[in-house]
Amino acid sequence: MRTATYFFIFLNLSLALFEEPAVYPLPFLATSVLEVLCLLVFLGRLTHFAKVTLHSVFWKDTKNICIMVAILLSLTDLAIYGVLRLYNVRSIRWSRIVRPIFLINFAESRQIRRAFRSIRNTLPEITYVFLLFMFSLLMFSLMALKLFGERNLQTAEGLPYFRNYLEIVFDLYVLVTTANSPDVMMPAFDFSSWYALFFIAFVIVNTYIFMSLFLAVVYNNYKKHLKVMLGGACD
Repeated sequence: MRTATYFFIFLNLSLALFEEPAVYPLPFLATSVLEVLCLLVFLGRLTHFAKVTLHSVFWKDTKNICIMVAILLSLTDLAIYGVLRLYNVRSIRWSRIVRPIFLINFAESRQIRRAFRSIRNTLPEITYVFLLFMFSLLMFSLMALKLFGERNLQTAEGLPYFRNYLEIVFDLYVLVTTANSPDVMMPAFDFSSWYALFFIAFVIVNTYIFMSLFLAVVYNNYKKHLKVMLGGACD
């Protein structure tokens, strides 16, 4: 039963590849039949679990409530989407976002729940590092606006260069990943090669220092919370 549950969870999550807009489109009837089949299996698995569990314990377990709500939302969304298609009305399958609930909340997914809980417990503790990073990003963006905003520089596409603060924030945020390096600095570099020092300083502070610090904090706190939960499970 565990293998069957995992198979249908995988099948349910994989439907996103075949539903509109799809990577490999299949007819709506085919995907809807597969989804209903998966939901029936989930409902049967939940019913079986209710038969072997005390009534009071079953209804107090939030995991079971989450699964039932996810099944109900998925069926409702599927029905509404099917009716709208009959009338050629475009709509969105908003229930796709609840599909990972099945992966997390079934009894067989204990290890996944531990990992998910560790991530959830880690998030508050990395907030301070994230705020420091955002402060650095905003300050560098303000400096870039003052340095380049009044130079009337243009990008290779002929667009204004570093004249809008929000666009500067986004461009420098992408530069943290070095995805737009060195293109983002070339208009300033062509104006004066000394401006390269600004981007070098930005990459050193934010990419090499803050990202390394961010990774270390995430890893250490995640490992700490996971160790605590595993120790509690062993006890």
